Amino acid sequence: MQKSPSRTNRKFRNPAFKRRHKDSKGGLLGTLASNIQNQTSNTKSRLFIVWGVLMAVGLGLGLKLYNLQIVKGPKLTEQARNQQMVNLRPFMPRRPVVDRNSNLLAIDRPVYILYAHPKLFNKSNEEIAGRLAPILAKDTAELIKTFQSKRSGIILAPALAEETIDRISSLRLNGLEWAEKYSRYYPPDDLVSDVVGYVNLDRRGQAGVEYSQEKLLERPVQTVRLSRSGNGALMPDHAPEGFLHFDDLRLQLTIDSRLQRIARVALKQQMDKFEAKRGAVIVMDALDGSLLALVSQPTYNPNEYAKANISLFKNWTVADLYEPGSTFKPLNVAIALENGVIKPDDIFNDSGSIQVANYTIKNAMNNGNGRISIAQILQYSSNIGMVQIIQRLKPSIYYNWLERLGLGQKVDTDLPFEVGGRLKSQEEFIASPIEPATTSFGQGFSMTPLQLVQMHGALANGGKLVTPHVVRGLIDSKGQMHDSPTQTVPRQIFSTATTQKVVEMMETVVNEGSGKASQIPGYRIAGKTGTAQKASPNGGYIKGARMTSFVAILPVESPRYVVFALVDEPKGESAYGSTVAAPIVKSVIEALIPLEEIPPSKAIEQKEVP
Repeated sequence: MQKSPSRTNRKFRNPAFKRRHKDSKGGLLGTLASNIQNQTSNTKSRLFIVWGVLMAVGLGLGLKLYNLQIVKGPKLTEQARNQQMVNLRPFMPRRPVVDRNSNLLAIDRPVYILYAHPKLFNKSNEEIAGRLAPILAKDTAELIKTFQSKRSGIILAPALAEETIDRISSLRLNGLEWAEKYSRYYPPDDLVSDVVGYVNLDRRGQAGVEYSQEKLLERPVQTVRLSRSGNGALMPDHAPEGFLHFDDLRLQLTIDSRLQRIARVALKQQMDKFEAKRGAVIVMDALDGSLLALVSQPTYNPNEYAKANISLFKNWTVADLYEPGSTFKPLNVAIALENGVIKPDDIFNDSGSIQVANYTIKNAMNNGNGRISIAQILQYSSNIGMVQIIQRLKPSIYYNWLERLGLGQKVDTDLPFEVGGRLKSQEEFIASPIEPATTSFGQGFSMTPLQLVQMHGALANGGKLVTPHVVRGLIDSKGQMHDSPTQTVPRQIFSTATTQKVVEMMETVVNEGSGKASQIPGYRIAGKTGTAQKASPNGGYIKGARMTSFVAILPVESPRYVVFALVDEPKGESAYGSTVAAPIVKSVIEALIPLEEIPPSKAIEQKEVP
């Protein structure tokens, strides 16, 4: 009997099983192949995605680089340079101001702000205050109170000199700090403040030549670009050579400090004596218009300008108008002589009064002088005689001459805040007979004191109208001139013959008339007094108020210098140009003679020889 095959044998021998097994094997391979194919496809997809991302990123970076390097490149480069570089405008001190003899009038100097930090004191408030008070010229109790008011950063002094800081440093006290700065300093204090002026905290000129000559006083400063390191520190190795160098030029004035001081003392004495409101003294070299002295009183200390009355910052000799009165009479005589309507030896009758239209004009003393010469008209300051002289001139011609002299105009000067004089219109002047009449003795119009000096300068220099000025120019440390302002070409107004005649007539005022108080033995001096009513801002004149003045020209044989003094509202019955102003001029001339080495007059020397 045949054995049944084993289960195993049956399995392999079954065709159906073989087919199924074959099919199963093919399915597995297919599945595997399919899986492999799918994986390959997925890998390719991922590669395409990665490639796409990389391409997009690359494109983005390219666009970014293009934008940064090409589009924004110049701007970014500029920003980088701005971060690496700094614009620096170094501090440059203002140029010093000196007088005609190189005496220092103004200079920039280092000063120190002194701070106190009481919380850092190593000694008691009382002890610190006690040691600082005498150095700072302050009250000890006040300092103690100050220390108790704040804990830190108290300003004890805004501008201390270096020597004062050295004294404080030697005390070796904790809690004190000082910072250096530059400040404008005026060594002569108030001596020339009327001319020099001052600068404010922003270092800008506010008055005098500090204001009018700002361009000459400021040194040119060039802004430079310096490299700096990563921490912001400047790299001096990259600084251009010589960028901190500045010149040694100084602004030299025509003022003589010695004469200025004497003039101020003489003016102040007379003002105190007559309790005057204000006064002025001007000394001019008529050959070129340079001012040797220009004094205004009251004045101010430019080192402490914050304490001053602001009205004092404008020099009233150029900024205020006044009626010159009798000091204008010599100029009217020159106009009449120049036009040939009078001769030097003409005689006039002064009856004490004269009728002009509906007005009666009288002399200041209400007296008549009888028959008098032109020189005596000046000696006695006769209003009547002057009216008669000017009545010989046609009003239109007279007016044209007043305009030629510059009345109604500004003086071309280098001092600031100047105002122009006032003169009636030509129509009004010609139509009203009283206008030429009052103008003949210096009333009815106004001018600045400096303009009167300018006009008398034309009498002193042979007829030329020069420009009054205080600036010589920029000089170096060796005295060499580098920049001198151009002055207006002088205008010839009068002939030399006319001016010499007028000056000789003015000499009789000093020798025989109201100017005797200005006489100086050995010297020929010409002069003219003035005692004028003071005009009111509201029209008319201020009752009892006077403007007293005296103008001198010397030496008569070779005229060159004009000395003028003006005192506003002196009090007292004896307050006249002869008593108030003439003594001031004499004191100034006595100082001027040795300073300018003016020799004695030869004609007088010969008379004095026995």
